[in-house]
Amino acid sequence: MTDSRAGNPVARASALRKIYGESPDPVVALDEVSLQVHAGEFLAVCGPSGCGKSTLLLTIGLLLRPDAGDLEIADQNIAELSPSRQSSFRAQNIGFVFQDFHLIPYLNVLENVLVPTLAQPLSDASARAEMLLEEMGLAARHDHLPSELSAGERQRTALVRALMLRPRLILADEPTGNLDRENADCVLNHLAHYSEVGGAVVMATHDEGAMMRAGRRVLMDKGRIVGSDDGGNKR
Repeated sequence: MTDSRAGNPVARASALRKIYGESPDPVVALDEVSLQVHAGEFLAVCGPSGCGKSTLLLTIGLLLRPDAGDLEIADQNIAELSPSRQSSFRAQNIGFVFQDFHLIPYLNVLENVLVPTLAQPLSDASARAEMLLEEMGLAARHDHLPSELSAGERQRTALVRALMLRPRLILADEPTGNLDRENADCVLNHLAHYSEVGGAVVMATHDEGAMMRAGRRVLMDKGRIVGSDDGGNKR
């Protein structure tokens, strides 16, 4: 694979600020955060609960609007997009994996993973869904509701949903937080593979085992990035 840091980054955040509440006791969730993520990169954003890592992912994922700073995704200045255009842009370019899965309870596994294709039609949607479900060991569960699945199966379903549209960027917020080690390793293997084939992956985590699977780690504290390291992916 070519150098993952060559060319323009998939995501570029510059001096992002996000503040909750008002004076005299505002919470500064993001305090001048700047970050770049390139194609082929698996980045872990680390730190304790409340440090701002989830807010950073939600902001990069266009689910929160920053109070200040600049954000570019796939060379697009997000501030130039209307709210409706941001929604379609997000569907085309960003996939999400959440700790609490966020599956639609009245849809079965196959229907859940096909949800992104309602906003962004995909010619091979059914075939791709079946292929990914097979790869995740979920082929026999495609007609089951989320309530009939284990936590690991629900998270793998959520990961298939995130991968459906082949997004430029995957954002995973504590994706192993509710999983046993076997299922956590499965999810991390697929996230690592997605970066290896050219996708960009950003994972927020305080799980040391998950951190060590990433090729690069940044440490957050009190809304700021306070450290980083570059290491090889741990297998």
